[in-house]
Amino acid sequence: MNTTTVSSAPAVRLVRHALNLPGMDPAFTPKREGPIVGIDLGTTNSCVAFVDKGKPVIIKSRDGYATMPSIVALAADGRLMVGHAAAAQMVTNPADTIHGGKRLVGRPFDSSVVAEVKARAHYQIVAGPSGQAAVWLGGVGLTLEEVSALILKEMKDTAEARLKTPVHRAIITCPAFYSEHQRAAVREAGRLAGLHVERVLNEPTAAALAFGYGKALKKKKLAVFDLGGGTFDATVLDVDGQTFEVKSTGGDTFLGGLDFDHAIVAFFIDTFNTQHGVAFQGDSVALQRLVVEAEHAKRALSEYTTYKGHVPHVIIKDGKPYDLNYELTREKLDALVVPLVDRSLAVLDQVLKEPGLTPADIDDVLLVGGATRMLCVRERLLAYFGKAPHKGVHPDEAVAVGAAILAHAIEAREGIRLIDVNPMSIGVGLPAGRYKKVVERNTALPVSKSYTLATTKDKQTKLELQIFQGEADTTEKNELLCNLGFDELPKKPRGEVKVQVNFHVSDEAILTLTALELTTGREVKTTIATKGTPAVVLRRLHTRGGVQGTGSAANDGGFVAWLKRLFGRD
Repeated sequence: MNTTTVSSAPAVRLVRHALNLPGMDPAFTPKREGPIVGIDLGTTNSCVAFVDKGKPVIIKSRDGYATMPSIVALAADGRLMVGHAAAAQMVTNPADTIHGGKRLVGRPFDSSVVAEVKARAHYQIVAGPSGQAAVWLGGVGLTLEEVSALILKEMKDTAEARLKTPVHRAIITCPAFYSEHQRAAVREAGRLAGLHVERVLNEPTAAALAFGYGKALKKKKLAVFDLGGGTFDATVLDVDGQTFEVKSTGGDTFLGGLDFDHAIVAFFIDTFNTQHGVAFQGDSVALQRLVVEAEHAKRALSEYTTYKGHVPHVIIKDGKPYDLNYELTREKLDALVVPLVDRSLAVLDQVLKEPGLTPADIDDVLLVGGATRMLCVRERLLAYFGKAPHKGVHPDEAVAVGAAILAHAIEAREGIRLIDVNPMSIGVGLPAGRYKKVVERNTALPVSKSYTLATTKDKQTKLELQIFQGEADTTEKNELLCNLGFDELPKKPRGEVKVQVNFHVSDEAILTLTALELTTGREVKTTIATKGTPAVVLRRLHTRGGVQGTGSAANDGGFVAWLKRLFGRD
């Protein structure tokens, strides 16, 4: 249910003026001085923490809560609101209330994931200047980096009020299964908010840090089950003292508490239709009321076996109001969400299988994310592992605490050692739409690999190569990172000129590419293109369909900056 809001020119100017983000100037670079805070930039809620005298401390929001809703909204009078104030108008003004934006970060507008979000969202999702998904707020298109930056700016301001000093540095967390584009978008959001991002830290790794801090654990094998509002990660780590080594990770960036809510909303609509014999045709406000009610029911059934609810005047048809009255049992809720829980366990199966582990090999299971409070999730995990999950970490706060612990270690130069893995394979496109992995997923980081291509014609002076990220066997099902063009090659018989493309993935999963012409050993002049449409790319690879990627980088400073960094041209 997408609604377009037409606003006056003054209101449009108010939105842009109200952004008030330091990094709106593309030349802005945050200072790298002062304290470092840890920020959990969540789908539904965000949290900021620091370490005070060796103890992790959650910094409460302006409203006194440990977490803040990751929501940005525009009030009727043109005021821009973030957090609890924005959440208060989700039901009354859903068209100008942006929530769940994390699912859209770094995603091409024409991707299937964005299409699915559009089908559910009550605000308008549009194409941004680089072809990435953006949102429409008060007559203005905002990038998802800008939306995230507004949330991060609130976190920054909250931290400054608590610490009584400027905050310019942060460690920001992201799902372990985030792509290269999405990680770059997190960094850009931090820059826009006035933060130098010291590291983009995987959320499950942060949770493990929170669990292991100060415990002097010896050779423990942990499984982190991170089911948040919009994303799911599963990670297995070895913890030995101050060393945290990720062995395997996997995830689903479109699985979380929001999907559980939508399953309950579908039940509400079926119940309503049966009760009244009329088809539910509610507007965005009515649907949002059902989403809020679904969350209430979900939470209640974590404590009670049955919940009876009433939503008055869900719709008004021919002047007559229709209410929703329902009874939802815990057993019925389990049946509604079992496909979603099964999806999470399928990911967990794969994460354990890749390093050759079984559930019995796991010493402790950590639950992270608000959705893990659901009793059916805990019961399924108890049956899966044969042991109860550990209760030593707060599901809403653990990620921010872990980020703060790493921030403190950087400041104090303490010896916390993180060994992570490449979360998603990176490779090249081949003829007939095939995909060859160069850096496999779950390879220990940092890692360097290379791929060599040769000329196929006599006196050929140019070569092209497409870089993708993903696990599918075909390019059309993976995400396009960029198109590379290698120019000014020596004119020689075919096959004699070879270009070696070197892939280096850093310890925080940042990709850098270099290219060498092997006969001379010189660095090859490389052009970086993201402007060609997916169809053009696929025609070059002699395949059909669409890929998740592209768009012009010309008008998007953050994306251009990412490309420069990708090729070591900062």
